[in-house]
Amino acid sequence: MRERRLARNPLWVAYETLAMLIGLGALAAICLLWLPFAMLLHPLLPRRIGQPLGRAVIAAGFRGYLGLLTLLCAARFDLSELDRLRGQGPLIVAANHPSLLDAVMIVSRLPNAVCVMKASLLDNILFGAAARLARYIRNNAPLEMILNAREELRHGAQLVIFPEGTRTTHFPVDACQSAVGLIASRSGVPVQTLLIEFSTPYLGKAWPLFRRPELPLAFRIRLGRRFPPPADIPAFTAELEAYFRTELGPSAAVS
Repeated sequence: MRERRLARNPLWVAYETLAMLIGLGALAAICLLWLPFAMLLHPLLPRRIGQPLGRAVIAAGFRGYLGLLTLLCAARFDLSELDRLRGQGPLIVAANHPSLLDAVMIVSRLPNAVCVMKASLLDNILFGAAARLARYIRNNAPLEMILNAREELRHGAQLVIFPEGTRTTHFPVDACQSAVGLIASRSGVPVQTLLIEFSTPYLGKAWPLFRRPELPLAFRIRLGRRFPPPADIPAFTAELEAYFRTELGPSAAVS
């Protein structure tokens, strides 16, 4: 009842609109502040220095960004379970993908995370330079993606990948692709699942970028099952998808 009253209150609608502008503007500002440094440092620094620096800056920037959303935008993030993955060595971190905020939340708590990203994002003027400095991995060439992922895991990174390949269209989860199983099989590294739950699918596939959020927002990430490297990749992919569907249920909602 209280939520319905707030939704009709014009002052609350104005606050939601302001929160949207703060959220989008702050993320753009953080990216723009780091952009010239990332562009300069990428060709100058050796990989052994530039890569950890790039990942550390992204993690710190995302932590600050989520803190700002918590402080000013009526958002709540329960990410404490992610801290248990620190220091556990190489892992393939596979999560469902309801929102554009998913990678932000995960990377904010994993200082040695490397993301598998769409090539269009790696070439994007706003995000690309920072992602290239951190040596994030393109997803447009499957064999190269698998080899690069295996190399990163061999050096102790934690690989963040979304098995659906894009944000969820049909909740709770879309069909999973075989990339996770292929990488796990080739690298011999286990797959740690993450279960992302939300109050509303803000910035999901069907949520336009400039549509105001329904505040307050609540996000939670739970650690799910850890799968050993598979021998049968199609069977593993089907099992992974079934696991997400069972754990997330029909809505994956959190209040």
